[in-house]
Amino acid sequence: MPHTLAPDQEVTDMSLRLPDEPLMATGSVRVVAAKLHGMRVTQAKLDYHGSITIDTEILERAGMLPLEYVHVWNKNCGARLDTYVLPGERGSGVVCLNGAAARLCQPGDDVIVSAERQIGMQEYRAGFRARVLMFVHEPRVNTVSETLVYEMTPRDGMMRFQLRALGD
Repeated sequence: MPHTLAPDQEVTDMSLRLPDEPLMATGSVRVVAAKLHGMRVTQAKLDYHGSITIDTEILERAGMLPLEYVHVWNKNCGARLDTYVLPGERGSGVVCLNGAAARLCQPGDDVIVSAERQIGMQEYRAGFRARVLMFVHEPRVNTVSETLVYEMTPRDGMMRFQLRALGD
């Protein structure tokens, strides 16, 4: 069942204190940059060089880039893989696993696709956001039903995590 949140309604609001250690002031961390939750695989092409082809309109809404590496998690069988994104036909709803990935995800499988960024700890401490697109499959497969945002913001010496609906 898709979420039904009003724009900017907070559904999760939690603050946490970051450890006060030298490594937490320097270095970098991998964070979620965008997530496509509950997409449905429309095609699988074994005899094609590896990648995942995703509708260009969906990529733009999520802020994902062509040739960007992503994680793909198959909700039907639990398979997990890493591959790169190719832009698909705009407005088609296409999600096509290519090459070896076609053995792990078949048409009709529901998947989660997640992109990540590596950011410095100073950037982390300054705050960042990640888009999360939710999908429905009626009347058309891979229709964005809702756009959420994960948001980390500094507040009173703490990092505040929020999950909220983003008004499109």
